Amino acid sequence: MRAIVRDRYGSPDVLRVEEVDTPVPREDEVLVRVRAASLNPLDWHLLRGVPAFIRLITGLRGPRDPRLGADFAGQVEAVGAKAAGLQPGDEVYGVADGSFGQYVRAAARKIAIKPATLTFEQAAAVPIAACTALQGLRDRGRIARGHKVLVNGAAGGVGTFAVQIARSFGAQVTGVCSTRNVDLVRSLGADLVVDYTREDFTSTGRRYDVVLDCVGNRSLVECRRVLAPRGRCVRIGGGGSSLQMIGGMLGAFLLSRAGSRKLVSFVASSTTADLTILKGLIEAGTVTPVIDRQYALDAVPEALRYLEEGHARGKVVVAVG
Repeated sequence: MRAIVRDRYGSPDVLRVEEVDTPVPREDEVLVRVRAASLNPLDWHLLRGVPAFIRLITGLRGPRDPRLGADFAGQVEAVGAKAAGLQPGDEVYGVADGSFGQYVRAAARKIAIKPATLTFEQAAAVPIAACTALQGLRDRGRIARGHKVLVNGAAGGVGTFAVQIARSFGAQVTGVCSTRNVDLVRSLGADLVVDYTREDFTSTGRRYDVVLDCVGNRSLVECRRVLAPRGRCVRIGGGGSSLQMIGGMLGAFLLSRAGSRKLVSFVASSTTADLTILKGLIEAGTVTPVIDRQYALDAVPEALRYLEEGHARGKVVVAVG
Protein backbone atom coordinates (compact mmCIF):
# COMPACT_ATOMS: atom_id res chain seq x y z
CA MET A 1 0.00 0.00 0.00
CA ARG A 2 1.05 3.62 -0.51
CA ALA A 3 1.65 5.83 2.53
CA ILE A 4 3.36 9.04 3.56
CA VAL A 5 6.51 8.20 5.58
CA ARG A 6 9.61 9.89 7.05
CA ASP A 7 12.76 8.61 8.75
CA ARG A 8 13.80 11.79 10.60
CA TYR A 9 12.33 14.92 12.15
CA GLY A 10 12.22 18.05 10.06
CA SER A 11 10.20 20.13 7.63
CA PRO A 12 7.64 18.67 5.20
CA ASP A 13 10.61 18.14 2.85
CA VAL A 14 11.50 14.95 4.77
CA LEU A 15 8.20 13.33 3.76
CA ARG A 16 7.88 10.93 0.86
CA VAL A 17 5.36 8.44 -0.54
CA GLU A 18 6.43 4.80 -0.31
CA GLU A 19 5.03 1.31 -0.65
CA VAL A 20 4.73 -0.19 2.84
CA ASP A 21 3.19 -3.32 4.33
CA THR A 22 -0.56 -3.27 4.91
CA PRO A 23 -1.17 -3.37 8.69
CA VAL A 24 -2.75 -6.42 10.30
CA PRO A 25 -5.47 -5.66 12.88
CA ARG A 26 -5.31 -7.06 16.41
CA GLU A 27 -8.32 -8.70 18.09
CA ASP A 28 -9.84 -5.38 19.22
CA GLU A 29 -9.07 -3.55 15.97
CA VAL A 30 -10.38 -3.27 12.44
CA LEU A 31 -8.55 -2.80 9.16
CA VAL A 32 -9.91 0.22 7.30
CA ARG A 33 -9.38 1.24 3.72
CA VAL A 34 -8.81 4.97 4.10
CA ARG A 35 -10.80 7.12 1.71
CA ALA A 36 -9.91 10.48 3.27
CA ALA A 37 -7.88 11.93 6.12
CA SER A 38 -7.48 15.36 7.68
CA LEU A 39 -4.66 17.37 9.19
CA ASN A 40 -4.27 18.65 12.75
CA PRO A 41 -1.63 20.85 14.42
CA LEU A 42 -0.41 17.69 16.16
CA ASP A 43 0.76 16.38 12.78
CA TRP A 44 3.31 19.12 12.22
CA HIS A 45 4.44 18.99 15.86
CA LEU A 46 5.15 15.27 15.39
CA LEU A 47 6.74 15.93 12.00
CA ARG A 48 9.21 18.43 13.43
CA GLY A 49 9.59 16.77 16.82
CA VAL A 50 8.76 19.97 18.69
CA PRO A 51 8.54 20.78 21.50
CA ALA A 52 11.54 18.61 22.26
CA PHE A 53 9.97 16.56 25.05
CA ILE A 54 7.63 14.99 22.46
CA ARG A 55 10.65 12.95 21.39
CA LEU A 56 10.64 11.14 24.71
CA ILE A 57 7.46 9.50 23.43
CA THR A 58 8.00 9.41 19.67
CA GLY A 59 11.73 8.65 19.58
CA LEU A 60 14.80 10.63 20.66
CA ARG A 61 16.98 10.28 17.57
CA GLY A 62 14.20 9.82 15.06
CA PRO A 63 10.52 8.87 14.88
CA ARG A 64 9.81 5.28 15.89
CA ASP A 65 6.73 5.27 13.67
CA PRO A 66 7.56 6.49 10.15
CA ARG A 67 3.92 7.26 9.33
CA LEU A 68 1.85 10.36 10.11
CA GLY A 69 -1.82 11.25 10.36
CA ALA A 70 -4.68 10.51 12.77
CA ASP A 71 -8.14 11.54 11.51
CA PHE A 72 -9.66 9.31 8.84
CA ALA A 73 -12.84 8.10 7.16
CA GLY A 74 -13.13 4.93 5.14
CA GLN A 75 -14.51 1.43 4.76
CA VAL A 76 -13.93 -1.57 7.03
CA GLU A 77 -12.00 -4.35 5.26
CA ALA A 78 -11.41 -6.82 8.11
CA VAL A 79 -12.58 -7.12 11.72
CA GLY A 80 -10.73 -8.48 14.75
CA ALA A 81 -12.40 -11.17 16.85
CA LYS A 82 -13.15 -8.75 19.71
CA ALA A 83 -14.16 -5.72 17.61
CA ALA A 84 -17.87 -6.12 18.23
CA GLY A 85 -20.53 -4.25 16.31
CA LEU A 86 -18.53 -3.72 13.11
CA GLN A 87 -18.35 -5.70 9.90
CA PRO A 88 -16.61 -5.49 6.52
CA GLY A 89 -18.16 -2.85 4.30
CA ASP A 90 -19.16 -0.51 7.14
CA GLU A 91 -18.37 3.13 6.45
CA VAL A 92 -16.61 4.48 9.53
CA TYR A 93 -14.71 7.49 10.80
CA GLY A 94 -12.39 8.04 13.72
CA VAL A 95 -8.74 8.16 14.77
CA ALA A 96 -5.82 5.83 14.07
CA ASP A 97 -2.06 6.26 13.75
CA GLY A 98 -0.82 6.62 10.19
CA SER A 99 -3.95 7.81 8.42
CA PHE A 100 -1.93 9.38 5.57
CA GLY A 101 -1.96 6.07 3.76
CA GLN A 102 -4.28 3.66 1.99
CA TYR A 103 -5.00 1.46 5.03
CA VAL A 104 -4.96 1.81 8.83
CA ARG A 105 -5.65 -0.51 11.70
CA ALA A 106 -7.97 1.27 14.11
CA ALA A 107 -9.04 0.44 17.67
CA ALA A 108 -12.78 -0.25 17.70
CA ARG A 109 -13.21 2.09 20.70
CA LYS A 110 -11.94 5.06 18.65
CA ILE A 111 -14.20 4.79 15.62
CA ALA A 112 -17.91 4.95 14.80
CA ILE A 113 -20.24 4.61 11.84
CA LYS A 114 -19.77 7.59 9.53
CA PRO A 115 -22.56 10.21 9.34
CA ALA A 116 -24.69 9.23 6.36
CA THR A 117 -25.04 12.85 5.23
CA LEU A 118 -21.29 13.45 4.83
CA THR A 119 -18.79 12.55 2.14
CA PHE A 120 -15.66 10.72 3.25
CA GLU A 121 -13.72 13.98 2.98
CA GLN A 122 -16.18 15.81 5.21
CA ALA A 123 -16.30 12.96 7.72
CA ALA A 124 -12.50 12.83 7.97
CA ALA A 125 -12.54 16.47 9.10
CA VAL A 126 -14.55 15.66 12.21
CA PRO A 127 -12.93 13.31 14.77
CA ILE A 128 -10.15 15.14 16.63
CA ALA A 129 -11.37 18.71 16.13
CA ALA A 130 -15.03 18.06 16.91
CA CYS A 131 -14.31 15.76 19.86
CA THR A 132 -11.99 18.44 21.25
CA ALA A 133 -14.70 21.08 20.92
CA LEU A 134 -17.38 18.82 22.43
CA GLN A 135 -15.30 17.62 25.37
CA GLY A 136 -13.84 21.06 26.02
CA LEU A 137 -17.27 22.69 26.23
CA ARG A 138 -19.22 19.87 27.88
CA ASP A 139 -16.73 18.18 30.20
CA ARG A 140 -14.25 20.93 31.05
CA GLY A 141 -16.31 24.05 30.48
CA ARG A 142 -19.50 22.54 31.94
CA ILE A 143 -21.60 24.43 29.41
CA ALA A 144 -25.33 24.87 30.10
CA ARG A 145 -28.30 26.42 28.34
CA GLY A 146 -28.18 30.20 28.49
CA HIS A 147 -24.45 30.35 29.19
CA LYS A 148 -22.39 33.03 27.50
CA VAL A 149 -19.57 31.32 25.63
CA LEU A 150 -16.55 32.84 23.91
CA VAL A 151 -14.56 30.87 21.34
CA ASN A 152 -11.10 32.34 20.67
CA GLY A 153 -10.00 31.09 17.26
CA ALA A 154 -13.55 30.56 16.03
CA ALA A 155 -12.58 30.12 12.37
CA GLY A 156 -10.08 27.30 12.94
CA GLY A 157 -10.51 23.54 12.92
CA VAL A 158 -11.71 23.24 16.52
CA GLY A 159 -13.30 26.69 16.62
CA THR A 160 -15.71 26.13 13.73
CA PHE A 161 -17.05 23.04 15.48
CA ALA A 162 -17.10 24.76 18.89
CA VAL A 163 -19.33 27.61 17.71
CA GLN A 164 -21.90 25.15 16.34
CA ILE A 165 -21.73 22.75 19.28
CA ALA A 166 -22.08 25.59 21.80
CA ARG A 167 -25.20 26.74 19.96
CA SER A 168 -26.60 23.20 20.15
CA PHE A 169 -26.37 23.46 23.97
CA GLY A 170 -28.48 26.63 23.86
CA ALA A 171 -25.58 28.98 24.65
CA GLN A 172 -25.05 32.56 23.51
CA VAL A 173 -21.87 32.42 21.46
CA THR A 174 -19.21 35.04 20.77
CA GLY A 175 -16.58 34.11 18.20
CA VAL A 176 -13.18 35.77 17.91
CA CYS A 177 -11.51 35.73 14.49
CA SER A 178 -9.79 37.89 11.85
CA THR A 179 -11.56 40.27 9.49
CA ARG A 180 -11.71 37.86 6.57
CA ASN A 181 -13.46 35.23 8.70
CA VAL A 182 -16.18 37.37 10.29
CA ASP A 183 -18.88 36.31 7.82
CA LEU A 184 -17.92 32.65 8.12
CA VAL A 185 -18.14 32.65 11.93
CA ARG A 186 -21.44 34.51 11.84
CA SER A 187 -22.81 31.94 9.36
CA LEU A 188 -21.97 29.17 11.84
CA GLY A 189 -24.38 30.67 14.34
CA ALA A 190 -22.30 33.04 16.46
CA ASP A 191 -24.48 35.71 18.10
CA LEU A 192 -21.57 38.15 18.20
CA VAL A 193 -18.33 38.14 16.22
CA VAL A 194 -15.25 40.01 17.47
CA ASP A 195 -12.67 40.96 14.85
CA TYR A 196 -9.43 40.79 16.84
CA THR A 197 -7.71 43.20 14.44
CA ARG A 198 -10.14 45.92 15.54
CA GLU A 199 -11.20 44.98 19.05
CA ASP A 200 -9.54 43.28 22.06
CA PHE A 201 -12.01 40.81 23.57
CA THR A 202 -10.23 40.97 26.92
CA SER A 203 -10.89 44.70 27.24
CA THR A 204 -14.56 44.99 26.30
CA GLY A 205 -15.98 44.49 29.79
CA ARG A 206 -18.03 41.49 28.63
CA ARG A 207 -17.99 38.44 30.88
CA TYR A 208 -18.40 34.80 29.90
CA ASP A 209 -19.39 31.56 31.60
CA VAL A 210 -17.10 29.54 29.32
CA VAL A 211 -14.07 30.65 27.32
CA LEU A 212 -12.74 28.04 24.91
CA ASP A 213 -9.26 29.20 23.91
CA CYS A 214 -8.24 27.44 20.71
CA VAL A 215 -5.29 29.71 20.00
CA GLY A 216 -3.28 30.24 23.19
CA ASN A 217 -2.16 33.73 22.16
CA ARG A 218 -3.52 35.53 25.24
CA SER A 219 -2.14 35.31 28.74
CA LEU A 220 -3.97 33.39 31.42
CA VAL A 221 -4.43 36.64 33.34
CA GLU A 222 -6.17 38.18 30.34
CA CYS A 223 -8.41 35.15 29.88
CA ARG A 224 -9.33 35.13 33.55
CA ARG A 225 -10.28 38.81 33.31
CA VAL A 226 -13.23 38.04 31.01
CA LEU A 227 -14.71 35.24 33.12
CA ALA A 228 -17.97 35.51 35.03
CA PRO A 229 -17.75 34.72 38.77
CA ARG A 230 -18.32 31.01 38.15
CA GLY A 231 -16.82 31.00 34.68
CA ARG A 232 -14.19 28.60 33.33
CA CYS A 233 -11.47 29.06 30.72
CA VAL A 234 -10.56 25.91 28.82
CA ARG A 235 -7.27 26.06 26.92
CA ILE A 236 -6.74 23.42 24.28
CA GLY A 237 -3.62 24.62 22.48
CA GLY A 238 -4.38 24.44 18.75
CA GLY A 239 -2.58 27.08 16.70
CA GLY A 240 0.21 29.42 17.73
CA SER A 241 3.82 28.53 18.34
CA SER A 242 4.92 25.45 20.26
CA LEU A 243 6.02 27.63 23.16
CA GLN A 244 2.64 29.40 23.26
CA MET A 245 0.76 26.12 23.20
CA ILE A 246 2.84 24.29 25.77
CA GLY A 247 3.38 27.35 27.98
CA GLY A 248 -0.33 28.15 28.07
CA MET A 249 -1.42 24.60 28.79
CA LEU A 250 1.30 24.15 31.43
CA GLY A 251 0.28 27.40 33.11
CA ALA A 252 -3.37 26.38 33.18
CA PHE A 253 -2.43 22.96 34.55
CA LEU A 254 -0.33 24.45 37.35
CA LEU A 255 -3.05 26.91 38.28
CA SER A 256 -5.66 24.15 38.34
CA ARG A 257 -3.40 22.04 40.56
CA ALA A 258 -3.02 25.06 42.86
CA GLY A 259 -6.78 25.16 43.37
CA SER A 260 -7.97 27.40 40.55
CA ARG A 261 -11.08 25.92 38.96
CA LYS A 262 -11.34 28.76 36.47
CA LEU A 263 -8.42 27.75 34.25
CA VAL A 264 -8.11 24.23 32.90
CA SER A 265 -6.32 22.44 30.08
CA PHE A 266 -6.85 18.99 28.63
CA VAL A 267 -6.13 16.62 25.77
CA ALA A 268 -9.20 15.28 24.01
CA SER A 269 -9.79 11.61 23.24
CA SER A 270 -11.87 10.45 20.29
CA THR A 271 -14.30 7.79 21.50
CA THR A 272 -17.07 5.80 19.88
CA ALA A 273 -19.58 7.37 22.25
CA ASP A 274 -18.70 10.96 21.37
CA LEU A 275 -18.28 10.24 17.66
CA THR A 276 -21.82 8.79 17.77
CA ILE A 277 -23.10 11.95 19.49
CA LEU A 278 -21.46 14.06 16.79
CA LYS A 279 -22.96 11.81 14.12
CA GLY A 280 -26.42 12.64 15.49
CA LEU A 281 -25.72 16.39 15.50
CA ILE A 282 -24.38 16.24 11.96
CA GLU A 283 -27.26 14.18 10.55
CA ALA A 284 -29.71 16.57 12.22
CA GLY A 285 -28.07 19.47 10.39
CA THR A 286 -26.93 21.10 13.65
CA VAL A 287 -23.21 20.71 12.95
CA THR A 288 -21.48 20.90 9.56
CA PRO A 289 -17.73 20.50 8.95
CA VAL A 290 -15.99 23.49 7.39
CA ILE A 291 -13.33 22.48 4.87
CA ASP A 292 -10.78 24.99 3.67
CA ARG A 293 -8.68 23.01 1.20
CA GLN A 294 -8.41 19.47 -0.13
CA TYR A 295 -5.18 17.79 -1.25
CA ALA A 296 -4.18 14.49 -2.81
CA LEU A 297 -2.08 12.00 -0.83
CA ASP A 298 1.07 12.95 -2.74
CA ALA A 299 0.52 16.59 -1.73
CA VAL A 300 0.52 16.02 2.05
CA PRO A 301 3.82 17.97 2.40
CA GLU A 302 2.20 20.98 0.73
CA ALA A 303 -0.89 20.59 2.93
CA LEU A 304 1.24 20.56 6.09
CA ARG A 305 3.07 23.71 5.00
CA TYR A 306 -0.26 25.44 4.56
CA LEU A 307 -1.60 24.27 7.92
CA GLU A 308 1.56 25.37 9.72
CA GLU A 309 1.04 28.93 8.47
CA GLY A 310 -1.89 29.10 10.88
CA HIS A 311 -4.46 30.66 8.56
CA ALA A 312 -6.64 27.67 7.64
CA ARG A 313 -10.40 28.28 7.79
CA GLY A 314 -11.85 25.13 9.28
CA LYS A 315 -10.12 21.89 8.26
CA VAL A 316 -7.59 20.80 5.65
CA VAL A 317 -8.33 17.34 4.23
CA VAL A 318 -6.57 14.71 2.13
CA ALA A 319 -8.41 12.59 -0.44
CA VAL A 320 -6.62 9.25 -0.16
CA GLY A 321 -8.76 7.07 -2.37
